[in-house]
Amino acid sequence: MMKHDILIVGGGVSGAALLYTLSRYTNVKNIGLVEKYSDFGSVNSASTMNSQTLHFGDIETNYTIEKARKVKRSADMVMKYLETEKISNGSEKLFSKYSKMVLAVGKDQVETLRARYKPFSEVFPNLRMIEKDEIGKIEPRVLEGRDPNQELLALVTEDGYTVDFGKLSRNFIVNAKKTNPDISFYLNTRVLKIVKDGDIFKIKTNNGEIEASTVVISAGGHSLMLAKSMGYGKTYSILSMSGSFYTGPKLLNGKVYTMQVAKLPFAAIHGDPEVHDADVTRFGPTAKPIFMLERYNYSTFWEYWKTFGLGIKPIISIVSILFDKVIFGYVMKNVVYDIPSVGKRSFLKEIRKIVPNVKLSEITFAKGVGGTRPQIINNAIRKLEMGEAKIVGEKIIFNITPSPGASTCLGNAFEDTEKLMEFLNNKFTFNKEQFEKDLVL
Repeated sequence: MMKHDILIVGGGVSGAALLYTLSRYTNVKNIGLVEKYSDFGSVNSASTMNSQTLHFGDIETNYTIEKARKVKRSADMVMKYLETEKISNGSEKLFSKYSKMVLAVGKDQVETLRARYKPFSEVFPNLRMIEKDEIGKIEPRVLEGRDPNQELLALVTEDGYTVDFGKLSRNFIVNAKKTNPDISFYLNTRVLKIVKDGDIFKIKTNNGEIEASTVVISAGGHSLMLAKSMGYGKTYSILSMSGSFYTGPKLLNGKVYTMQVAKLPFAAIHGDPEVHDADVTRFGPTAKPIFMLERYNYSTFWEYWKTFGLGIKPIISIVSILFDKVIFGYVMKNVVYDIPSVGKRSFLKEIRKIVPNVKLSEITFAKGVGGTRPQIINNAIRKLEMGEAKIVGEKIIFNITPSPGASTCLGNAFEDTEKLMEFLNNKFTFNKEQFEKDLVL
């Protein structure tokens, strides 16, 4: 039976970033990583399962200035890592870089965006405010076919990173192994149960038992399922939101985002070039609830209900949330978007907010594209909890939803590594200075 100082459950970009951080910046050698699939980054980190965007907080209009500062710090770490890897390992394309903008349409949106620019430009010095003529030069299809009297304004920057987070996961793993060749990997290994026995965790899997002094679970919705099995997070449930996309030819030169609806925790519609093919533009995401922890994996149906909970409180919470007037209308529209033929025609109206003269024949539903985001429901207050979802227990951490997703993987890894050093009674050291020198701008 193997016994580790630290065991990580989940080989997506969050778990892989933590493994890299532990390997490169601490002196912990006895580390294990458990992944239930045959490769790393194959669920929500896969390039087909997310919007491929490195979020900084500059064009995400639902962010407060405080949230944007925090997100920028973490996203800058990923950006610096990507740029360093591009120089040292140019053969593997982890990202593409394009311009990106957030587009305000109509008087109200223009006024909101104009007021937003000054404070955000202080945090993001490369952010520029541009008027209609320059918008058209950067993105001609945004103006073509649009009412010439319609007010437009945009915030734009050249720092638009489109990232293959699946490849980034595997890159973290490769670099972790270079620093610490003694890491134990358990692929095709499913965690069935975790039991705390004194100072030791016993992790029961389909391939036998593993022991660890500390554990970090970075497995999306499954993190909450395991937390609940150990008595943590009893007041939480999950609303699994799946996102779908439509694709077309090269309709945009870079990323174009629309303004966020303040009450909605789901991403506003945007258009992005594909990470490995600039001649394909992807539009989305749609967002609808599904009763699975993983998209397209029907075996997670019962795991979802185990995580959701079958008591009266979670039922009341989800009814209260979904029947909110704004959210209900949004969800119903998004359910329609996934219906063949009808959905395409309906979603075309959303795409035309960005590309007014796009034709129905230019757009195709992207089959098999789009993952799942676990939104936390707090049953104590019967509301969705925005942002990061993390539960810290006794020498165990459950990472459920990083905010805003993979963009904060290294920032979360930094925080978790600090906590793990405490869990291990500071027997090991974390070289924070070197971490910041290498990764913090």
